[in-house]
Amino acid sequence: MSDEIRHECGIAFLRLRKPFTYFHQKYNTALYGLDKLYLLMEKQHNRGQDGAGIASVKLDMQIGVPFMKRIRSNVGQDIAGIFKHLQKEIEDIEKLHPTIRNYPDLLKGYIDFLGEVMIGHLRYGTQGKNDIEYCHPFIISDINPALNICLAGNFNLTNTKELIQFLGEDQVNNPTMDSDLFAMIRTIHLFLKEEVSKENSSINWKKILSESAAKFDGGFVVEGICGNGDGFVFRDAHGIRPAYYYINEEVVCVTSERAVLMTTFKTPFEEINELPPGHAIIVHKDGSYHIEQILPEAKRAACSFERIYFSRGSDQEIYNERKQLGRFLSEKVLESIQYDLKNTLFSFIPNTSEIAFYGLVKGAEAYLNEIKIKRIQSWNKDFDDEKLREMIERRVRVEKIAIKDVKMRTFITEDSARNEMVQHVYDITYGTVRAGIDSIVIIDDSIVRGTTLRESIIKMLDRLGPKKIIIVSSAPQIRYPDCYGIDMSRMNEFIAFNATVELLKDHKQLHILNEVYQECIEAKKANTLSSKNYVKKVYKQFTVEDINTKIAQMLHPEDVNAEIEIIYQTIENLHKACPHNTGDWYFSGDYPTPGGNVVVNNAFINYMDGTKNRAY
Repeated sequence: MSDEIRHECGIAFLRLRKPFTYFHQKYNTALYGLDKLYLLMEKQHNRGQDGAGIASVKLDMQIGVPFMKRIRSNVGQDIAGIFKHLQKEIEDIEKLHPTIRNYPDLLKGYIDFLGEVMIGHLRYGTQGKNDIEYCHPFIISDINPALNICLAGNFNLTNTKELIQFLGEDQVNNPTMDSDLFAMIRTIHLFLKEEVSKENSSINWKKILSESAAKFDGGFVVEGICGNGDGFVFRDAHGIRPAYYYINEEVVCVTSERAVLMTTFKTPFEEINELPPGHAIIVHKDGSYHIEQILPEAKRAACSFERIYFSRGSDQEIYNERKQLGRFLSEKVLESIQYDLKNTLFSFIPNTSEIAFYGLVKGAEAYLNEIKIKRIQSWNKDFDDEKLREMIERRVRVEKIAIKDVKMRTFITEDSARNEMVQHVYDITYGTVRAGIDSIVIIDDSIVRGTTLRESIIKMLDRLGPKKIIIVSSAPQIRYPDCYGIDMSRMNEFIAFNATVELLKDHKQLHILNEVYQECIEAKKANTLSSKNYVKKVYKQFTVEDINTKIAQMLHPEDVNAEIEIIYQTIENLHKACPHNTGDWYFSGDYPTPGGNVVVNNAFINYMDGTKNRAY
C-alpha cells in the first residue's frame, strides 16, 4: 500500500500439552515452546511494529514461587529484543549450571518465561497512546492464583467509555483506562471474580466469556491466560478479526494468520481450522480443550482488508483471491488503454500489490491470447514461420518500473524541501518507457489519502515521459472510517471523501454537508447515532466514475505532463474475489455493529466542526 495505514495487531496463543521432559527427549530441547512462540511472532511481524509482548504461566509451582510473568517492549526490534532478553537469562544460568539444559524440570524453575501456557502479541497502535503502558498483554494480579489474568488481542471496541462507566473505574488510579484492552480485561475479571467466588472445582469460562463478550461492541480476537493454568481465545460474533488454530497431541495453538501455523508446525492446509465467529477455544489446566459458542450467531462480516492487504499472501486462499482481484480489473484497464497492449507497460507499487499485479497481467494475457487465435485463424494458412512467430511471441509488457528505496529520514523542516525529499521514496528504472508513446499501468493495494501518489509516485513516473499514467486500486474507494482495528478514523483522511466534497462544491450542493451534519447532531442529542449511517447521503449525488475522475484531477500535480486516470475495484467484484470476507464497511458504509454507525457519524461531526479528535 503506497499510503501506509496502521492496522491489525497479531496474536499467538500456545499451550503445551506435554511435559518439558517430553520435548527434551523428542526435540532435544526443553525450550520447544519458547522457540515456537518466537517463530509464531516473527512470522507475523507484518502485523505489528509499535511494540510486542509475551506472557506465560507455569503449572504446579510451589506456593510462593512466581507462576505468571509478562514482558513488553516498544523500543524497536521488539520481538528480537524480548527473546534476546530471554536468551541472556538462559546463558547467565548456564554459567552457574553448564548442564542445566539437560534437566527440563530444573530449568523450568530458573527461567522466568518457561511456562506451559504462553501468549504473544504484536502491536499496531490504533487507539490510545503508544507508550509501554499501552502495549499488550495487560495483567491483573491477585493473591488468589485463579484471579490472576493476562490478556492481549487484535481488536478495537467502539464502546470503551460505556464499559468504563459500567465498571465504575477511577481514572486517577488507572492511567491506561482510556484503552479498550483495559476496559476488556476489567470486564472479564469482574465476571471471573463472580465465578471464582462460587468455589466450584473448575472455572466456567464459557459463562464468563459469554457474559463479558455480550458487553463488547467491536471487532475482536482476544487471547487470555489465567493463573490457575487455564487459557482461552475468543472471537467476535461477526468474525471481523481473524483467528486460526492448530491442535495435535503436543500443542494447542491459535494465531491471526493460517500460513504461520503451517510454517511453524510444518503442517498442511487441511489441518488448520478457522475459529468460528462468536466462539471461544478454551484450554484447561490438564490440557483438555473444547470450542464453545459464546455469542449469538450473527451475519458474517470478516474484514476484507485482511485479504486485500493485511495478511501475508503466502496463505494459498489469500494468494488466489488477490490474483482474482487483479484479474477483475483487467477489463477496465484494457478499455482505458483502448486495448493497445503494444504501447502499454504494466507494473506495481508497492511490493504488497505484486500478487494482484499477477492477476491483472493474467487478465490482459487472456485477452491477448484470444486476439492471437483470431488473427491466426483469419490468415487461412497464408503465413510463413516468421509471421507466425511474431504473432505468437507477442506478450503483455511487464517491467519493474519502481523500486522502494530504504526508509529515508530528513531533518529538513521547510514544507517545500520536505516534499522534494518525499519524491525520492521510490527509485525509477530508466529506459523502460518510450517517451511520448507508452502508457503506464500501475496497480496498488488501495488508495487511502493519495498523498504518496501525488507527492511521489506520479511525479516520479512522469519523469519517464509516459503518455498516460493509469493508477489501479485492487480495493474499492475507501469512503468511511474503520473502528475495528484499522487506523482510519477521520473523514478528511480519505481522498474519496475529499473528492466528493469538491464535487459538491462544483455542483453548488455544499448544503448537503450541512443537512447531514444537522441530522447527525439531532441523532446525537436523541442518543440514536447507532441507528443509521447518515454519511452515506454525502456520496449519493455522484457515481463511482464521477468520484474517480475528481480523484484523478486532485492527484494530478501541476508540473506533471502525463494524463492521469484512476481505476478502482468495484465492491461487487471484491465480494466475488473474496467470498468469505464480506466485511466492507470502509467501502460501503454498512457497519456490522451499532457502534460502527456511531463512529462514522461522530467522525463526520468532527470533520464539520474542524476538530482532529478520533471518533472512538
